[in-house]
Amino acid sequence: MHELGIAQQTLDMAVAETRRQGASRVLALRLRIGDLSGVVPEALQFALETIVEGTPAAGARIDIERVVPACYCVHCKSEFEASNYSYVCPDCGESSLDIRRGKEMDLISLEVA
Repeated sequence: MHELGIAQQTLDMAVAETRRQGASRVLALRLRIGDLSGVVPEALQFALETIVEGTPAAGARIDIERVVPACYCVHCKSEFEASNYSYVCPDCGESSLDIRRGKEMDLISLEVA
């Protein structure tokens, strides 16, 4: 489960930033995870909830925002959601390999005290 390693890196970043800001506790972490990132959001949430015990992030709220894949169609000059991992433009039927969203794996905000 590589989510455990990702959770540990996320926790390390959150604690370091909390200390950098002169705070002592992490109250909330907000992450953005793309469906194409290779990370299972539920597994990441579980891993984070498990490893925060005994750290400045113990009891922190963990919010994970999922990002649906989106592609860009060069023929229609428009972006479309890639539903069911289909990268075919719903307007013209052309395939697209220009993925614009869905690979994210970001710690986007912290709430500290």
